Amino acid sequence: MNPVPLDRTLQNARALAFLRIAVGSLFLIFGEYKVFSTQFTLHGGFEFWVNQFLEGGAYPFMVPVLRGFVLPHATAIAFLVAYGELAIGLALFLGVWVRPASIFGLLYMFALLFSANYPGAAAPCWQYFGASLDHSVLALCFLAFLISRPEAVWSLSARRAAKRGFEAGEKQQDQAPADL
Repeated sequence: MNPVPLDRTLQNARALAFLRIAVGSLFLIFGEYKVFSTQFTLHGGFEFWVNQFLEGGAYPFMVPVLRGFVLPHATAIAFLVAYGELAIGLALFLGVWVRPASIFGLLYMFALLFSANYPGAAAPCWQYFGASLDHSVLALCFLAFLISRPEAVWSLSARRAAKRGFEAGEKQQDQAPADL
């Protein structure tokens, strides 16, 4: 007996939902340790990474931003990063507010890419892409979430929509004329 083939649209929706949940899980892990441990936010963890970026990973145009704005406001920005990662993770994992989370996730990945992935002025073009893989791949995921509907299946949004549709169907049946 052959299994019933899935509609291609449903297959794609499930694949995209799986990717959304996987990326959301990563961000939940990233955000969780930053939120529930004070090392990143209050005890220099964030400043450590910004200084690492400044020592050899930041694009030249980001150096003044990191030195002149980010480091002087390190504690506030550390909390923004920690709770932002957690919020992005929750939104993606649960499938609610996926587009706003993806916009912020994409902006965050660009900020990290330009702060941490500079291969050097003399690097060949391909090294720019190679150096950016840890952030550009996630940026592409966020872009895919923005131009699609990754919350169409396996999400609270889909569940809520299905429930509304079911309730609307019940109301239509209640209003239908009785069979003679």
